[in-house]
Amino acid sequence: MATAETVDLGSPHPPKEESLKAFTTLLPDLKSTLLHQRRTYAKHEPEYFAAVSGLSDDDLSSFTESDFELVRVAVSAYGIHMFGKVRIPALPDSGPAYVHFRAHIPGGEEPPTLHSIHTEERDEPDGGKVFRAIFTKEDELEWFDT
Repeated sequence: MATAETVDLGSPHPPKEESLKAFTTLLPDLKSTLLHQRRTYAKHEPEYFAAVSGLSDDDLSSFTESDFELVRVAVSAYGIHMFGKVRIPALPDSGPAYVHFRAHIPGGEEPPTLHSIHTEERDEPDGGKVFRAIFTKEDELEWFDT
């Protein structure tokens, strides 16, 4: 299994042709998975999607190829691991407005597949916790498993 310790994750950059092609293939699954996750988390942990609580499903999933802003890739024996940052156009750029996703591109004729949409549970210095699935422009696109 590829991990942050076993592969070299490239530096962040705007998507190039191959990443855009993979993203276009992944787009329907990315949108449906994002909406499914929001509904699932709403039952028990609504904090993850609090930043988009006022958006309809259509607004939340209104992103297109032109909203795919940043990519990082790593190569392993299994193929290419692509991490992407997509802007939700219905939200102001000044706050949480980005989804981070991970995809796998096996190579050959096999199509890319969505691995996961990043959800973060972070401990705060005061003992509290932060739960989120929507990130800011300033949040770095880093390796994640979930």
